[in-house]
Amino acid sequence: MKNNNPVALITGASSGIGLAVAERLTEAGYKVYGTSRRQAEAGKFRFSMIVLDVTSDASVELTVREVIALEGGIDLLVNNAGFGLEPAAAEESSILQAQALFDTNFMGVVRMTRAVLPHMREQKKGRIINISSILGVVPMPYVALYAASKHAVEGYTEALDHEVRTAGIRASVIEPAYTRTQFEANNIPPDAPLDIYQSIRQTLKQAVNETMKTADEPDVIAQVVLHAAQTNRPRIRYTAGKMAKKLAFLRRFMPSSLLDSGIRKNLGL
Repeated sequence: MKNNNPVALITGASSGIGLAVAERLTEAGYKVYGTSRRQAEAGKFRFSMIVLDVTSDASVELTVREVIALEGGIDLLVNNAGFGLEPAAAEESSILQAQALFDTNFMGVVRMTRAVLPHMREQKKGRIINISSILGVVPMPYVALYAASKHAVEGYTEALDHEVRTAGIRASVIEPAYTRTQFEANNIPPDAPLDIYQSIRQTLKQAVNETMKTADEPDVIAQVVLHAAQTNRPRIRYTAGKMAKKLAFLRRFMPSSLLDSGIRKNLGL
C-alpha cells in the first residue's frame, strides 16, 4: 500500500546538510528515510535511518527496494552524500584519490538516480534533488577535484531534467557555499602532497577557517530543498545562502577577467 504522505529518501542524512534536510522534510509531513554509511543509534533521529553505501551498486539497489517495499514508492530523492578534500593543488591527489572522490560525489548520484527512476516513471511522478556546490558554478583554485565532481553533478542534473520531464519527474540542483557543518573538518588531506604547495595549503586552511565564522546554517539549505521539492514549477538550479547568491551573481554579470582577478586577490595569489 502506498503511504499517503510523500516519501523522501535522503543520502548522507546523519549530520550537516543532510540532517537539516531530513528534519525540515519531516516537519513538512514527509515520511523520511535517511541514510548513512554507519548504523545509527536507535532513537537518535525523528526519521528512519538505513545503512547505505552510495559507492556500492548492491547497497543502493537493496536500500531503494527496501523503502519501496515499506512505503509503496519514493516521491523525493535527495542526493546529499559526499566528501571533500583539504585545500590542495590538483596534482597533489593520486588518481586513486580522485577516483574515490568521484565515486561518491558523482557516481553515487548516478547510482541512486538509476535505482529510483524506474519506480518514479511507474508512478508517473517524482522529484530528484542533487546537492551540489557553488564551486560547481564558480570553481576556485586548490579545490580542483572537488569542483570538478560538482561540475559533473551540475551537468548531469540539467541533462537529466530534460530527459524525465515528460514522465512527470523533475530534477534540480542546489548550490550552497560554505555551510556551518563538520564537512570541512572531515575533509581528507591530499595523498600525494608536494613541498612546493605547503605554504599555500596552510594559508588556504586559515582562509577557510575565517570564512566558516560567517557561514550559513544548514537549515538555510534545507529550506531551499523543501521549496524545490514542493513548488509546482521547479527550477533546475537553486543557489542557497548569501555567499552562494553573491558568487552566482558575479559569475553571471561580472566580466570573466575581473572575476578571475578578484578570486586571485581574495586568496592572495
